[in-house]
Formats: sequence, structure tokens, C-alpha cells
Amino acid sequence: MSDFIAQLIGLGHQYKGVPEIFKDVTFGIEKGSFHFLTGPSGSGKSSLLKMLYLGLKPTWGSLQLFGEDTLKMQSRLVPLLRQKIGVIFQEFKLLEHLKVVDNVALPLRVRGVDAKQCRKQAQELLEWVGLGESLDVYPPSLSGGQKQRVAIARAVIAQPELLLADEPTGNVDDNMAMKLLYLFEELNKRGTAVIIATHNPRLIERSAHPHLTLTEGTILQLPKCTVLS
Repeated sequence: MSDFIAQLIGLGHQYKGVPEIFKDVTFGIEKGSFHFLTGPSGSGKSSLLKMLYLGLKPTWGSLQLFGEDTLKMQSRLVPLLRQKIGVIFQEFKLLEHLKVVDNVALPLRVRGVDAKQCRKQAQELLEWVGLGESLDVYPPSLSGGQKQRVAIARAVIAQPELLLADEPTGNVDDNMAMKLLYLFEELNKRGTAVIIATHNPRLIERSAHPHLTLTEGTILQLPKCTVLS
């Protein structure tokens, strides 16, 4: 069995009427790996993460995910693959009609976990991210930073095989950023592969994790990362 969760070969994407975002992205994401994804604004970091979540199709190239050729697989398999992925995007995408605790518990409920156990685990995570007093409030009453922490708790609660995080510490202070980094690292120790797109140099400097650099349409640097030949 392959040690890769994902393999990207010559991946490229171009939105209609604009130059390509990236043109030759090639690398492999190994099981249990941890990488930061860096690069200038507009280099395509968010688009690359969305491709890995199957929310955006490549214009060309190949994307293998959990052993499946995503360009050839049946559409019914997409939700099954997504259940293996935790995502933290800048839009948060919280369900405004659900209480905070129910938003966080949702990935477990989808998997058929008992309701009481779902609430217990969601409460523990919300307490960890400093929102233990906000279990039964609704997302519209939260600040941007609070919504971000709810989205993070929801993304990690089911211990996904792959966690994709787009600027997960962008709306929190340094102390909370380090606490969240520790949460991601603990998840990683349990086997989750983690990719964090960030502009925060302190986050990178305070850890020993390698990082990918996306610039000029391709991966420029891959320190300690697997380069596919």
C-alpha cells in the first residue's frame, strides 16, 4: 500500500480569462506528515487546498487522493473521500441555524456517533479553544476570531486522515495561535497529515516542521518534503 495520502503530478489551474495560478505543481503528501504552505498573496495557496478537498478541479495534471484518481473517479465517491479530510477555510462556513456545539459535533453526527458522545467531545474541544462558555450560542453572535476557533474545532473533532488549514491563526493573538498549533501537532501525532497555509512567520519559526513554498506557478522549495520524480 502506498505511503502517500495524495500525489500531485504536473498539476495546473487557470480561471477563465486570467493567467494560470499554478502550472506545474508536483509533490506527494505522506501519511502522518506535517507541512506549512507558504507563498506570496495570490500564489494559489487557497486554490491548492481547495483542490485537495475536491472543491476545485485542476485544469490539467493528475491528482491522486487516498489511492483514487480524482479526475476519473465516480462523483458518488467524493463525499466518502471528504469524510477523511478536515478543512479550515477562511470563509469558516459555519451553519448559522445550529448552535456552536452542534456545528462542532456535526462531523461525528454524520458518522453515526451517539449524540451524547458528540456533545461531550465537542464541549471538550470548545473549552480547549477558549469557547467553553459559548456552547449554546449561534454563530452570528460570535466575532471573527471566535468563528475561526469554532471552525478549527469542527475540522479536527473526527481526527481526519488529512487536515487542510488556510490561515487558521489569522484572527487570533499569538498565545492562541501557539495553542492552536499545539492542537494541530497533537492531532498529527495521532496520524493525521497536516498542511497549514500561513503568512505568519512566527508560527513557522517556533516549530521544526518543513514547509512548501508556492511561487511563480510551481513549488519552489520542498525542505524535507517528498519530491516525486
